[in-house]
Amino acid sequence: MQAIPLCNSPDLVEGGDAVPFDVVYLGQTCRAFAIRYEGQVHAYLNRCTHVPMEMDYQPNRIFDDSGQWLLCATHGAAYQPATGDCMGGPCRGGLVKIVLSEADGKVRWHTAPQLNTVEF
Repeated sequence: MQAIPLCNSPDLVEGGDAVPFDVVYLGQTCRAFAIRYEGQVHAYLNRCTHVPMEMDYQPNRIFDDSGQWLLCATHGAAYQPATGDCMGGPCRGGLVKIVLSEADGKVRWHTAPQLNTVEF
């Protein structure tokens, strides 16, 4: 796996806006997002499992108003922020997780065989 710089640690605020980034997943360019929840950084494809569309209800706003759930704005599917597991609403399974690491004030995401960097 390759570590790719994503953002500075302070850019991810607990329950706040997501930091978006692009990946290639199974040969298709997709939007992904990173968040902070309970002090830990997490990242997922920005793709609801109910219907494969982006989840934001406003740009980079994926948390519900309580900051406790990731919410798909289109059909109301709710996901657990630490795991991406479906917790309610019309979803089929959990979100696709992207491995992150945080060290020295930086957040990095890690490629996997099915997840690659976007070629510009």
